[in-house]
Amino acid sequence: MHGWIILDKPYGMGSTDAVTAVKRAFRAGGHGKVKVGHGGTLDPLATGVLPIALGEATKLTGQMLNGDKTYDFTIAFGVQTDTLDVEGVAVADSDVRPTLEAIEAVLPRFTGPIDQVPPAYSALKVDGKRAYDLARAGEEVELASRAVTVHALTIRHPELVSRPIVPQKPKAQEAKWALKQVQGDGSSSSHLQSITLTASVSKGTYIRSLARDIAQALGTVGHVTMLRRTQAGPFTLAGAISLDILDQIRHGAAAEDVILPFEAGLDDIPALDLTPDQARRLHMGQVVTGIAAHDGRYWARGSDGTPLALVSLSDHEVRVVRGFNLG
Repeated sequence: MHGWIILDKPYGMGSTDAVTAVKRAFRAGGHGKVKVGHGGTLDPLATGVLPIALGEATKLTGQMLNGDKTYDFTIAFGVQTDTLDVEGVAVADSDVRPTLEAIEAVLPRFTGPIDQVPPAYSALKVDGKRAYDLARAGEEVELASRAVTVHALTIRHPELVSRPIVPQKPKAQEAKWALKQVQGDGSSSSHLQSITLTASVSKGTYIRSLARDIAQALGTVGHVTMLRRTQAGPFTLAGAISLDILDQIRHGAAAEDVILPFEAGLDDIPALDLTPDQARRLHMGQVVTGIAAHDGRYWARGSDGTPLALVSLSDHEVRVVRGFNLG
């Protein structure tokens, strides 16, 4: 069983919990033990596209982590939290609310190659310890700036602002500023309480940091109240399923109805067709020469269409990056 389940991860569920839910569904549905992994962590706050790899597809999760991603996110202006989202405690506030015109003017500064400082509450390691563990312990966390790329950053139309997500049982401090989150009327002269943006970003980009920096550039502070991933690598929400659909496998539904083929994880990489002799040599780990194609990364397939390996082509020579065992 090799392929992909693209889960529309709900609010409040961690990525590891999602993997566990898939394992349990297959086990309860009588499919036995299946190797499962995810292709890109989503915080419990975030919803949307979470690629779940099955079998040999788990060999592609590293590639998925390195791929571009697209998010919709809402910035609420006026309050900054320690986590930069609704799960944190307010640490700064401002009475400044930007206009739509001001937001439109500042977004080009955050498009293209930029430097950003990751959130203190992140999984990055500092002296061998997770940054969020140090932050929760009350320690000062200083993370180095990193270079990332924002391929596109746009305001969502016609919904210029969206209703923020507030935890069902907010902390006392959170409850105070949650009441302030009233929408503007969307006109260019209004001072907006929040704005919803769409960002297409490179690996390593933190949307919470992007929201913080945009708010600061507007002369105020802010935090993320809604975060939804709409695309991860070749996968989009169009192919995603809910937990309810996943649960049908637990009750005997055919797994094939929700599993995308192994090759779906390779849709954003060109294929390289090999002859039976070339495929045999590649399978043995040998370098295949005499390939007339442009240098770059490919996935090699045999004459019957079976994926053989992720490969690198340079100077007409093909070398295996990661082999597949789909026979």
